[in-house]
This record gives sequence, C-alpha cells and structure tokens, in this order.
Amino acid sequence: MTLLDKDGVRLAVDGAVATVTLTNPAKRNVQSPALWRALTEAGRMVPGDARVVVLRAEGRSFSAGLDRQAFAPEGIDGELNFADLARASDQEVDETIAAFQEAFTWWRRPDLVSIAAVQGHAVGAGFQLALATDVRVCADDVQFAMRETSLGLVPDLTGTHPLVQILGYARALEVCVTGRFVHAAEAERTGLANLVVPAQDLDGAVSDLAAALLAAPRNAVVETKALLAGAVTRTYEEQLAAERAAQTRRLRDLAGIGD
Repeated sequence: MTLLDKDGVRLAVDGAVATVTLTNPAKRNVQSPALWRALTEAGRMVPGDARVVVLRAEGRSFSAGLDRQAFAPEGIDGELNFADLARASDQEVDETIAAFQEAFTWWRRPDLVSIAAVQGHAVGAGFQLALATDVRVCADDVQFAMRETSLGLVPDLTGTHPLVQILGYARALEVCVTGRFVHAAEAERTGLANLVVPAQDLDGAVSDLAAALLAAPRNAVVETKALLAGAVTRTYEEQLAAERAAQTRRLRDLAGIGD
C-alpha cells in the first residue's frame, strides 16, 4: 500500500515492513529541501505497527547528494536560495538546518530497525542519508564520498556522529577532508557496510535481512536496540545495570507479570 508519493519520495507499507524509495533516477536522486520535507513527512506516516523500514533508491545511484542548483544564483525553483540563507540571522539559519535534519533523524526511531539498500554513488547528503539508518546493505558498485568540506562547507545532515562511531575520529576526518571515494571492499572492512553483495542481489539480500529481523519478538528487539544504542554513552557499570533492568522487563513480560 502506497501512503506517499511526492517530490522524489515514495512510502509504501507491506505488513510490518515500510519501504521508502528515492524516485528520481534521471537526476541520480539528488537531494533538495523539497525531498527532505517529503522524507520527514514519510517518517511521520510510518505506521506504529511497522517494525522494519527499508530505504532504497531507483536507478544506478543511491543519491548523488545535494542538487547543485541550490548553489546557483537563482537557486532551486521555489526554494530559499542558499546565498539568501547565508545572509539570514544565526537563529534563522539554525532553524532552517534543523528542519532539514529532521529528514535524517527519524530512521533510528527506538521501535524500528532501518536498513539502507545502497548502490552506486552515495555522495554528500546521500552518504549522510545512508548513515542515518541502523544498517547498510551495499551493492558491490557502491561509492561513498563526503564532499561537503571540499565545497567549503561541513557535513551538517547528521552524518558526522555515526561516521565517527563507525570509523573512529582519524579515519572519519580523513574521509571528510579529502572527499575521496570509499568503495565496497573498504566499506565492508570498516563497517560502513554490514554486507556487500552483487548489485543484482541487493534487493534480495535486503528482503532476507528484513525477514531475519522480524523473526525475533518485537519487544526484545526494541530493548536490545536501546541497550546497544546507549552503550556508547554509558560507563561499563552503567551498561551492566541497563542490561539487568532490560532483562528484568523481558522476564516479567514473558511470564505475563505486569509492573
């Protein structure tokens, strides 16, 4: 069932799996404020009983990044020109970027597991969108690159935090500042890709992973995700306490004992 189809974004739901598809292959799924608004809207429309969200893209490239028209004097038709944004107040710029970031934050919702199916180029905003998900399954032709710094900007669409978590500070800095491509073998070796498969097998691999994720009881998945997500900010002893508390809830739930 299709719930949304606008501005290069389609949301469809099949049982417990919601699929968000980037639908502008002719322009390599370039991104714009309109697309970000549509992604934000899609996130708000994902049903509460969905358990897995798949992010995929039509065509040969996952996303070639920001539409370069945004930097042209005339900007993107109907959108705020980036030069005009630069002349706005600090608060206005902050609020505008915060609104853009909403398209990238909901993928790690506590009750969902999100999977990005990434093929071809995932550049700049495209790289950050893939990083926004919990898990990435990549085709063997994938090419990640963070080009913002090369353009005189910084990655500001939520990508810096997961990139440092995955690669560590030194490698994340090198990848961002050089703007170089990270290909499939390196992506898999460094953890940017959970799995790399031949391009023709990408959809099947994602479907198999989604099925495996759905095999475990929902509440156990939610508790496990919360434990792992919080581990990076807790001390060792705090993590042990969190494990005990989560297991207590699970045991009581399985035994049918309420709070």
